[in-house]
Amino acid sequence: MLEERVVRRIRDLPDRAGIYIFKDATGKPLYVGKAKSLRKRTASYLSRDQEPRLAAMLQEACDLETVVTDSEAEALLLENNWIKQRRPRFNILLRDDKTYPYLKLTLRESYPRIAFTRRIVNDGADYFGPYLPGGLARKAIKLVQKLFGIRVCRIKIDGKLPRACLYYDMHRCLGPCVDGLTTRVAYDEAVAQARLFLSGRGAELSKQLRRDMVAAAEELDYERAGQLRDALDEVEAISQRRKMSSVGGEDVDVYGVKVAGGNAAATVLVMRGGQVLDRRELFWEGVGKVSARGLLSEVLPQIYDRTSFIPKEIHLPEPVEGDEALVSWLSEKKGERVYLRMPSRGTKAQRVELAMRNADLSYKRRFRATARDTAAVESLATQLDLAQPPTRIEGFDISNFQGAHTVASMVVWEGGRMRKRDYRSFNIRGMSGPDDFASMRQAVERHYRRRLQEVGAMPDLILIDGGRGQLNAALEALTQLGVEETPVVGLAKREEELYLAERPEPLRLPRSDLGLQLLQQVRDEAHRFAVDRHRRRRKKATLGSRLDDLAGVGPRRRRMLLQRFGSVEGVKQATLKELREVLGPAMGTRVFEQLRSADLASSDAAENSP
Repeated sequence: MLEERVVRRIRDLPDRAGIYIFKDATGKPLYVGKAKSLRKRTASYLSRDQEPRLAAMLQEACDLETVVTDSEAEALLLENNWIKQRRPRFNILLRDDKTYPYLKLTLRESYPRIAFTRRIVNDGADYFGPYLPGGLARKAIKLVQKLFGIRVCRIKIDGKLPRACLYYDMHRCLGPCVDGLTTRVAYDEAVAQARLFLSGRGAELSKQLRRDMVAAAEELDYERAGQLRDALDEVEAISQRRKMSSVGGEDVDVYGVKVAGGNAAATVLVMRGGQVLDRRELFWEGVGKVSARGLLSEVLPQIYDRTSFIPKEIHLPEPVEGDEALVSWLSEKKGERVYLRMPSRGTKAQRVELAMRNADLSYKRRFRATARDTAAVESLATQLDLAQPPTRIEGFDISNFQGAHTVASMVVWEGGRMRKRDYRSFNIRGMSGPDDFASMRQAVERHYRRRLQEVGAMPDLILIDGGRGQLNAALEALTQLGVEETPVVGLAKREEELYLAERPEPLRLPRSDLGLQLLQQVRDEAHRFAVDRHRRRRKKATLGSRLDDLAGVGPRRRRMLLQRFGSVEGVKQATLKELREVLGPAMGTRVFEQLRSADLASSDAAENSP
């Protein structure tokens, strides 16, 4: 029930467009909404028929603030800014971190540079894009370098460097870092041309390039004229390809939504030039009983506030609230009319159905997996007598070949997924033979000594691949570090038995137990990672030892030989001419003679052996 003060404020509101902000007792915003009529929209909160999320918000609301605007479109923009800055907890917030690639020209720098970015900020730079697929952005950067010589480095430009980098020698940069290589006027002209090119104004750029080419030729600067001619040919070819690819093509975003069980998923099929180039997934947990219409109404402004590209059409499964204001805002941002459509038949309706099916699959994949993980960690907490279900599990394994090149791996499971960026591997030191127990002790001690120094926190559960011996080795390492409270469990491969410090007998769980299956997943990933790292180390040692004996062949030349001939055997079979091509005449001859001497020595040894 709303407080009387809030009710009185609602009844005194004007019949004007604007935003309204419900606040708690401390003045913190709880929910921000927009309205064509503040009086009529907020009056709807006086009824008892509210979705659970908003009903819970009204229970905490102690105050109401409003901001009047001249139009509903202005209210939409203001609402979006408030949500972005204040992040009220009862609004449905866009938490997706995937943004599309853009190119950025840093115009506030004295010598602007071209850069790849996924964030658009108000920093005075020019942004171009988005580029779909993302690889096109990287290609566009290389093209801007090739055609106009715009720099990509982040160094401070003061003209005091003694020499330019390789990009200048490759004719990919005008070299403003070295005094005398270019002028401010020439660089500014190149930036202006790059802006025309990235903006798609090919015809205007072609005229300018042709004019400059003729002027350079008249001044007998034929090298400059030739460069401009090549740039003109490439710009005109690109402009023609763009024109051909855009004929009859559609720029459309197609939405599908699935809401169930207090969670929601949305899928966006991104069509550019008539082709589906990307599929974007968005997820919300704990949104309560919200409709697809309500979800889209709150999320669409947040999505298009993050991008500089607005499609011509947006296809939705249901109409949204305040659609006229949304269309007005999108059209103003794009500079031409944008259409919101709810197609009911034909190809467009089939696309919406496809987006809805994708949203349903995304929902099942995300939230059914979440339910399974929750059941798995709860089972582990029960079976292993843990204080609480683990949210972070770190697993260890050892890999070696007859005791040589021993490698330990550490993998991390956290929050329902493997965290590969947290994986670690350890080259075990000081082992004269195979000793899995000592190797496990060393790996655990090294990892957690550093973790305690840098992070100061332990995982909720440590998993050791092995039985009682490996478990005890890990426990000894932890005791040495003064860590005795973190639970540790060993998982033996053959019988899939669990070994615990406080239990004399192994624990056997049903193969169908979700907790056991989670531990098996972590154990198998630790084994895979350990074997992979061991193979890399053994291969590197094998290749290196055979070529390290060659005088004058260091890491760089060894890498050149292996890249050219593929293997050590390929290097040994290379001709004198081939070695000279790779290493140069003198070094190639020297290596050839060493290889030949080594072959003769090994042949003599074989003949003299009994």
